[in-house]
Amino acid sequence: MRIYNPDEATLQALRGSNIELILDVPNDSLQSLTNAGAATDWVQKYVTPYSDVKFKYIAVGNEVRPGDGNAGNVLPALQNIQAAISSANLQIKVSTAIDTTLLGGSYPPSDGFYSDNAKSYIQPIINFLMSNGAPLLANVYHYFSYKDNQQSISLEYASFTQQGQNEVGYQNLFDAMLDSLYAANEKVGAPNLQIVVSESGWPSEGGVGATVENAGTYYRNLINHAKGGTPKKPNGPIETYLFAMFDENLKGGDETERHFGLFRPDKSAKYQLGFNGSGFPVVDCTMHFQNFRGENHRPPFPMKGSLRGLGSIPYPAPPEEIEE
Repeated sequence: MRIYNPDEATLQALRGSNIELILDVPNDSLQSLTNAGAATDWVQKYVTPYSDVKFKYIAVGNEVRPGDGNAGNVLPALQNIQAAISSANLQIKVSTAIDTTLLGGSYPPSDGFYSDNAKSYIQPIINFLMSNGAPLLANVYHYFSYKDNQQSISLEYASFTQQGQNEVGYQNLFDAMLDSLYAANEKVGAPNLQIVVSESGWPSEGGVGATVENAGTYYRNLINHAKGGTPKKPNGPIETYLFAMFDENLKGGDETERHFGLFRPDKSAKYQLGFNGSGFPVVDCTMHFQNFRGENHRPPFPMKGSLRGLGSIPYPAPPEEIEE
């Protein structure tokens, strides 16, 4: 599972749960963590006291892009958090989460490459990840690619229901998008850099193709597909995190942005999803204690699901509406 800011009530609730966790450094904290002392303080406050929380990754920034004001802060913050983790003798991988807008081309997937603007930004970050044995986190959204390119991308291709391969040997958009990132990494000297899909989801309403039926089909097929690999990297499974736990029903932006949740704000489940072939519903899975991705939408209750770590822990009920 993944939380997008270090909410201490959530961390307390995760103690002893054995649930693997991605803990984010919020984008608005990056600049302060370019100071080594501040990074040490951050780790000592939010990580070292929770020795019984199973931290898997620390994500230093989410979807920071080359032109953003924070772009120059990502690498030094990564380095400082890594130094603080190492000084504390902790075995936690430190990375950052990108999105696919960094690609200058993605089709065919074997021709995937980073744009010139993105290359100068991502290359030193990739070098850092390789030197520390950490994966690259990537947020991969079929829905937006489908919505913006319906003439060339079918709903079936985007939702894992296409029969047969296309002209370049792909049967679904997930594999194509992921392999284009692998190809881009190859072109900057990182052919063996692991990619963890740190977000992927489909909205249940608010736009073209956004229905409960389509979203449920997408999530079920993604869960099943992640057990295997891609044409370029056939040896799975693919570590993948579902976005999101709850609908962000007061979030701004497009209507679809408010409907990515597996649960409604009243905790009712939209879908019946099984994991690891168990067939039990998503409401029995440890897809709890996840926080909101939106910069201004981080209430103190959980939100985002993961394909990893099954169990059972209680979680607080959200209010009828999500307040900022």
